[in-house]
Amino acid sequence: MNLAQLLARSARVFPERPAVALGEQELYSYGELFRRSAAIAGKLRGGGGGVGKGLQPGDRVALFMANCPQYLELLYGIWHAGLVAVPINNKLHPREVAFIVGHSAASLLFVASDPGPNAQTWTDSAPGLRIVSVDGPAYRQMSSGDPIDIVARAPDDLAWLFYTSGTTGRPKGVMLSQRNLLAMTLCYFVDVDPATGSDSILYAAPMSHGAGMYNFAHVLVGARHVVPASGAFDVAEILTLSRHFGQLSLFAAPTMVHRLVEHVAVCRADCSGIKTIVYGGGPMYLEDIRRALAVLGDRLVQIYGQGESPMTITALSRQHLADRAHPRYRERIASVGVAHSVVEVVVADEDGRPLPAGSAGEVLVRGETVMQGYWRDTEASAATLRDGWLHTGDVGVLDGDGFLTLKDRSKDVIISGGANIYPREVEEVLLRHVAVAEVSVVGRPSAEWGEEVVAFVVCRPGLLAPTEELDRLCLDSIARFKRPKDYVFVGALPKNNYGKVLKTELRRHWSQQREN
Repeated sequence: MNLAQLLARSARVFPERPAVALGEQELYSYGELFRRSAAIAGKLRGGGGGVGKGLQPGDRVALFMANCPQYLELLYGIWHAGLVAVPINNKLHPREVAFIVGHSAASLLFVASDPGPNAQTWTDSAPGLRIVSVDGPAYRQMSSGDPIDIVARAPDDLAWLFYTSGTTGRPKGVMLSQRNLLAMTLCYFVDVDPATGSDSILYAAPMSHGAGMYNFAHVLVGARHVVPASGAFDVAEILTLSRHFGQLSLFAAPTMVHRLVEHVAVCRADCSGIKTIVYGGGPMYLEDIRRALAVLGDRLVQIYGQGESPMTITALSRQHLADRAHPRYRERIASVGVAHSVVEVVVADEDGRPLPAGSAGEVLVRGETVMQGYWRDTEASAATLRDGWLHTGDVGVLDGDGFLTLKDRSKDVIISGGANIYPREVEEVLLRHVAVAEVSVVGRPSAEWGEEVVAFVVCRPGLLAPTEELDRLCLDSIARFKRPKDYVFVGALPKNNYGKVLKTELRRHWSQQREN
């Protein structure tokens, strides 16, 4: 089992079908994409004195680039050669890149342009590392060389080494096997969206993470892969491309969905060319979901996953989001849906015992998509994978119909006076205020209560959210003890490269105040 067979199959069946586009410009057919990947594989294994001379099956090859057409041919070239892909978020600091290439013991690092002085830092961290720019002559020779046969791999052989965001310390390398990624791919058709060869998938979010993982399903059916000319998330560009290609699908973080919704609503833009928006990677609040459905129509699908079970814990289908007549519609669209087809999901207590429906506990997952463990970290692997279950660290509630509603990360739960307060519950209420654009709730140390609730609030331009009005909203909707004791109005919330709010940064607000 080698993931490169997915591309080989489509290249045989649909050799002339468009495979890769940069903006509106068609670049490669499936036949050409496969030829280029097979040639890259030959150079990676050392054919003709290639840059990969000496690489053996299982060796790691890192990619540190923004979204670009070369990303796909490199990924498949790496797998074709029997190697392991280590995609790295292109917005990471050079020191963070150095840690990943060193920790993974990468043999090669592909970059978008000359890395300059950073090259020495990276080679120091990974002895023997070679750095290749995809804009240079060495890469052009790689993609035009002689192809080799696909190297056979076993189902449990490592394919993708995914490094976590590292917001609470050093990132960990999630080991994803050929089997893990194939199971994830087949789940896409059953649980997310029935992709077809007439579709186009747009890479507006980083290909190093979830968006890139959706390439497999679209390669399998011979769909088109579109990289925006900007290489980034630009709402106007996305809508233009959707009208040009039609039946466009994309993965987007909730912050991206929010920007798209606001643009379409304000500009009355045509979004008919968009087939599906899969959203995930962070909380999508009820009011935001309702507005997105009202503005964009029934084009949305939600997924909940982690790097440790990529894109495949639960899914909230287009049908569930569209079923407005259901008596529990509001509760359902605020959930993250039901378990993917190849996993089991339970909510458990601290001892790992399943809890009854309606009880809050840690979300546990097991199945074909769950990682093999963390690269070179047996202690973290043992702590996260216990008795066959992945312990996600997320707190959730399963209802009687199997719909999972997330409360918060377990580390974000606020314990005030011995009572658990889930920040998301408070955030959902505050977002109902017309002036509130974004909000994040955290716990502040309290001598009396242990912790007390504080809300960081971003207001919409030109609008104010008086604290007495926010208090009234809370008192009308949730228990008094959950009401924020303080409101901090800020211009923006700190976020990582994927749009997730960094609550650790918000909590530093208190330590900085004490120091001052």
